[in-house]
Amino acid sequence: MTERVPAAPGSGRRPGADPVDTLAAAWADEVEGTSYVPMASDELQAHLRELAVMVVDAVLADPPRPEDGAEVGRRLVAAHFTGTATVERTLVMLTEQIPALYGPGTGPAVHAVTAALAAGYAATLRDRTLDEQEAIRRAVLVARHHTEQALHASEARFRAIFHEAAIGIGLGDMEGRILEVNPSMMRIFGHTADEFRRLRVSDLAHRDDARSVWELYERLVRGEIDNFRLEKRFYRRTGEEIVGHLTLSLVRDEEGRPAYQLAMLEDVTDRHRLQEHLAYQAYHDPLTTLANRARFTERLERVFAEAGPDSTRRVGVCFLDLDGFKTINDSLGHGVGDLMLQEVARRLENCTREGELVARSGGDEFVVLVEDSHGVDRLVTLADRLLAALSPPLPLAGQELSVGASIGVVEQAVRETNAVDLMRAADITLYTAKAEGRGRWAVHDPGRDEAETARFTLSAALPSAVAHGEFFVLYQPLVSLADHRVRGVEALVRWQHPRLGVLSPSLFIGPAEETGVIVALGRAVLEMACRDARDWYAEFGDGAPFVSVNVAPRQLHEPGLVAEVAALLDRTGLPSHRLQVELTERALTTDEGAPLKALDGLRAMGVRIAVDDFGTGYSNLSYLRKLPVDVIKLDGSFGEGLREEELSDEVDERIVGTLVSLGHALDLTVTAEGVETAAQATRLRALGCDEGQGWLFAPALPAADVADLLRRGAPLAVTTGR
Repeated sequence: MTERVPAAPGSGRRPGADPVDTLAAAWADEVEGTSYVPMASDELQAHLRELAVMVVDAVLADPPRPEDGAEVGRRLVAAHFTGTATVERTLVMLTEQIPALYGPGTGPAVHAVTAALAAGYAATLRDRTLDEQEAIRRAVLVARHHTEQALHASEARFRAIFHEAAIGIGLGDMEGRILEVNPSMMRIFGHTADEFRRLRVSDLAHRDDARSVWELYERLVRGEIDNFRLEKRFYRRTGEEIVGHLTLSLVRDEEGRPAYQLAMLEDVTDRHRLQEHLAYQAYHDPLTTLANRARFTERLERVFAEAGPDSTRRVGVCFLDLDGFKTINDSLGHGVGDLMLQEVARRLENCTREGELVARSGGDEFVVLVEDSHGVDRLVTLADRLLAALSPPLPLAGQELSVGASIGVVEQAVRETNAVDLMRAADITLYTAKAEGRGRWAVHDPGRDEAETARFTLSAALPSAVAHGEFFVLYQPLVSLADHRVRGVEALVRWQHPRLGVLSPSLFIGPAEETGVIVALGRAVLEMACRDARDWYAEFGDGAPFVSVNVAPRQLHEPGLVAEVAALLDRTGLPSHRLQVELTERALTTDEGAPLKALDGLRAMGVRIAVDDFGTGYSNLSYLRKLPVDVIKLDGSFGEGLREEELSDEVDERIVGTLVSLGHALDLTVTAEGVETAAQATRLRALGCDEGQGWLFAPALPAADVADLLRRGAPLAVTTGR
């Protein structure tokens, strides 16, 4: 089981509703009436549900598929969802609803997909406008040709197009005088027709116009080109700046000489602002408003791209990780943690100077890029400034909180490294700073030998660490919700790294599974847990707790697992019913071969089987009832809405109640994970949960502390701190 910390309440999904239906309904509510689409409300929702499925699939894909978001944008335009507010409301709704329905971890993917959606929408709408402009231009030319044959009919057609077109149209002579404009052009600029006739084309210039714009215009006036298109800024009559997509065409007389200039203009100011906003979001961290990892990476890679092979340019980074942030975040909650990150970001930004880009890399990590460093002394001075900026306590949540930082400093010549190696060196150096005592900076030593660098590569160090017994086990009590007495304990492995200190499973379980070391590590943990459980059983008899040990899916595929467990129980003298093995729901339900055979063998010996993180694996319930399972452990996320006495989440209560009923219907013990408040424990007990596990009762404890707890013999008193 993964240990849980307090988290924000769960999603706002309606009970029993398909999240895609919920998303489609919210989408339809937002955009109904914003575009002229001949659909009834039910037709609108049905149409948007197809697009919602595409968006959700794109967000949940690994990796996410922004190109599907672009396709959704194109389909919106194809279905005539072209109102100004349609795309804005769509983006806001998707950004808010998808993380609420599918979890906050989808946030980065949502931003990527919605940005692509907006881009696809804008591009398609632009192409549609260009087609309309081209059609108008052709109609004007055809109208002029027909004028020579049927002047009155042609004039009527031209006037209809001219006056009714949604885009601005203006006609000027070859000296640049404006002769006539349509109502749309007057609306865009705020000038009357008479005011326009007193203006020349040059009067519409913008102070930031590039010289190339007017070079194109001069070529058109000379008859060298027949038309050009570009996007440029203009000023309204009020002085307000607008952005327009301009197509300027040359109209020739019967002999092919330039006669008139025809301008067609679409006001794309709102679209331009939306694109600027999306670009800002793509390159800025939404919590701190600092540059994000994408922006930092782009700037860093540009440094290397601009430097030639003989460049003397140097570059440096300060890679910063907060010390003690997790403790504050866990104990005071994510809200306070977010406020702390915002204050840290403000201080870091205030102490950086020109040529220094500060970005949030992720979590509690920040990085400062110095594009032209000119030597390590500047980076060391910067690191000192950063540490000094963070040293005063932060006034948050009615108290003063302290947070330090460790910094990895790297400064190198651009021609001697690359962006990837530079950041790898910064990461390694950051761990050096932490290993040397935290609250300090460390400078990367290019001459550090491979053995020194390899000590930070956990995957490479794992086999040796298992062989040398660097792992130890802590135990978190599994408590009866009826009387708060300890029924069992879960074994939680830790790595006592010789230089980095105690490492949590989140840092090494993944690499252990990838490299296969998880089998040897699991065997060692099982041995330690059974020996400690045997000692408790020898002293306390039936009053001793059973021990629950996590078993990785890869271990279940080991052909000798059942025989190894039997030999271990025989060797340690631990009764088989005092051992419980935990497996994730996904591991149990995705492979019916070796895992099921191993579980049947363990169950036959009397070993209890528990399903960990139950409810997160989308399992087939008909298959679950056939599994040799004794216990289901409800994932802590299902109890998040029950943490506060006055803020009960009815949806969470129904979900937990349903899962408890399912477990009891299958004659299984139901354990609730992540119990952190007394109100949560009370509700879980009322809903029928048999056992609870979490910081409310006790943290993970050494074996000796578990024995002391058992000797006291009293029910566990709930704790209030972390």
